[in-house]
Amino acid sequence: MSDFTNKVGLVTGAGTGIGRASAIAFGARGAAVGVLDVRAEEAAETARLVEAAGGRALPVTVDVGDEPSVAAAVSAVVDAFGGLDFAHNNAGIMGANGPLQDLGLEEWDRMLRVNLTGVFLCMKHELPHLVARGGGAIVNTSSNAGLHAVPNMPAYVASKHGVVGLSKAAAVDYGKHGVRVNALCPGSTQTPMLEAYTHGTDGVAQRVNAIPLGRLGRPEEQAAAAVWLCSEEASFATGISISLDGGRRA
Repeated sequence: MSDFTNKVGLVTGAGTGIGRASAIAFGARGAAVGVLDVRAEEAAETARLVEAAGGRALPVTVDVGDEPSVAAAVSAVVDAFGGLDFAHNNAGIMGANGPLQDLGLEEWDRMLRVNLTGVFLCMKHELPHLVARGGGAIVNTSSNAGLHAVPNMPAYVASKHGVVGLSKAAAVDYGKHGVRVNALCPGSTQTPMLEAYTHGTDGVAQRVNAIPLGRLGRPEEQAAAAVWLCSEEASFATGISISLDGGRRA
């Protein structure tokens, strides 16, 4: 088990799903964790679970697509815990299915604002603190759709491919400062967002049938990868994209 005692980090989209599991996993390993989410009540509940697991936690409400909100949230974590050593930029949304020609500009802008601009803004305000610390690690949640096309999801696919590219660019630019940046690319994972998107068991069953391991991923499995990427065990890993999908794309 990686030790994060005396380490400070933050997780966005930490109110539910992979983000909640990640925040708890870091806390269980001794970290102080900024629990960032657009929903204050869910952030507060995750913070409670982090503390129950043995970590310290600060719930912070944030809109990752709004720069003043992101700047204030990162500053709140740094002020509370004295610095920043790692970040898991996990906040994201899914959108409606459909062909590109039917995609409205508003939906396109919404998807990129949260999924891609949100990651950009978080890294923009996290990186100076990691550099000041002498190094650190960032994990950005992309998706299997950041590595391969998915039919009728043009905005989501574009946003998640952007996260992979942005992570690589930051890894190249900040490696000299001791900062590692990687992308986590989950396949279908049992989260409230997936359940809402698939509208019940029929959609989930179709996804399960396409997975060689015969089941959805668990949030804790994705969180374990994020923890590893932020740990000293991954000290030579930067600019990579890790896909955890149960063999779906194999």
